[in-house]
Amino acid sequence: MNKISKKLAAYFIISFLVLESVLMMYLHQNIVHTRVDEEYSRLLASGSNHRNVLIDYYSDETITHIVLMEIEGDRGVVITGKSGEIIRSSDTKLENLLPSLEFLQDSANQNDRIIKQDWKDSPYIISAHPYKIDENNSGYVLMFQSSEPIERLVQKLNFHFGLAGGAIIVILFVIYTILSKFLTRPLIRMKEATEKLSEGKFDVSLPIGGNDELGELSIAIRKLANDLEKMKKERNEFLASISHELSTPLTYLIGYLKVAMRHDLTEEERNSYLMIIAEESNRMKDLVKNLMDLAKMDERAFVVTKENTSSEKFAKDIYRLVEPSFALKNVNLNLICKDDFSIHADPVRLEQVVLNLLDNALKYSNENTTVRFEISKVQNQTVISIADEGIGIPEEQIDMIFEKLFRVEKSRSRTFGGSGLGLAIVKELVEAHGGSIEVKSEFGKGSRFTIKI
Repeated sequence: MNKISKKLAAYFIISFLVLESVLMMYLHQNIVHTRVDEEYSRLLASGSNHRNVLIDYYSDETITHIVLMEIEGDRGVVITGKSGEIIRSSDTKLENLLPSLEFLQDSANQNDRIIKQDWKDSPYIISAHPYKIDENNSGYVLMFQSSEPIERLVQKLNFHFGLAGGAIIVILFVIYTILSKFLTRPLIRMKEATEKLSEGKFDVSLPIGGNDELGELSIAIRKLANDLEKMKKERNEFLASISHELSTPLTYLIGYLKVAMRHDLTEEERNSYLMIIAEESNRMKDLVKNLMDLAKMDERAFVVTKENTSSEKFAKDIYRLVEPSFALKNVNLNLICKDDFSIHADPVRLEQVVLNLLDNALKYSNENTTVRFEISKVQNQTVISIADEGIGIPEEQIDMIFEKLFRVEKSRSRTFGGSGLGLAIVKELVEAHGGSIEVKSEFGKGSRFTIKI
């Protein structure tokens, strides 16, 4: 029983059958007891009526009349005397079923009562009705009711309840078929869809379900298929990008190393080639570092250890670190830090964020332009702003620049050395601080990145 449809049917049928059995047993016993109580009541009423007639009109003719009334049918009567002797009976077979002589002679038994009520093990139920005419004429009117009508009723009840039970089982199997069609069939299709996903086939088609758990599961599987297809595409782009990014500096390294090893070079030419080799080596180092950060980002492994840092010291340290690179490209870097306040953040990670943004600003800025690096306190938040006058970002691509491996223009990124990892890492680090980052840009006029922590 490995299929959910069979398990569902088994659980449903067993639960329903248990409930049905309990209810049917209760109903069956209740009907039988009600019928038996009716027979007791009728027997007591008939016996009491005969006893009253006998007391009012005591004579042999009255006794004969009472016996004749019960001589046919399912009932019988036996009339006894004071000493327990039988005066008259409607059937001689009933005389062998009389209660003990001690009971018949016991003067304490003066009420109508059922003296034998075990209809299952006895062919009759018996009621006793004492009468007393005078000191010499007294005894019992004993009524006998055959238990066959009750047994026939029980047999009919057993038949009809068994028939109803069989019909319910058939109905349950019909319900199981319907459940299997409307519940388990979508599950089977979802199982087939997940098997296709595991084989790398993402073009799964599932019916649009209703507003229930199956519908939600169908939507989730389709979303998973789309996400997996997107991840596969990103992986392929990632591998292609990394292959290109690594192959380019490696080609330069190998080529310039071979050239630098030539013996006919002047010292100035050799130093020039070694400088290029150093630049390409640094480019490879940065790329590998970004790849490591990307791996950490996928694993949510960024560790942020916050502490209080002076804003002025933090800004000036970064300025001293990057200003020579800006000067080398003839780009003016303006630092604006009007007040010295405390920054509650991880200084190493925050420095990584700012350096990444400044590096982007430098890459995409032309000569004789200005980059503004501003840090301030606004409503208990540290606000860091980096604005350039570079080439900018097209409006339709601004929302995608923080995605992993996204590059505004692949040809432009190759020209400037971008790998599409830096801004994704920046966003992840800022959010790890509980902050936010936003960008405003106009294509051809520059960009402004604002961090709030």
